[in-house]
Amino acid sequence: MDKSFDTRTTAELEAELRKLKDNLCDLEDMHTFTFVKTSVHIGAEKAQNLQEEFERECRMFNEQIAEIETLLKNRGAQ
Repeated sequence: MDKSFDTRTTAELEAELRKLKDNLCDLEDMHTFTFVKTSVHIGAEKAQNLQEEFERECRMFNEQIAEIETLLKNRGAQ
């Protein structure tokens, strides 16, 4: 659990949650555009590295989103 989340107000957590969800959405859109909607050639090694980075970032965003949602739920918000 990120200790900085514990010290934030409910409004700050809600703002952070919106930001994280927007960032995750942007990341997913960029990934889809890069791997599905373009005809740009990316080498196999580069593609694998991009996929691993994408998965790592998605995991990080999802973990933070879940953490904030739990804190907000425990505070009776949302």
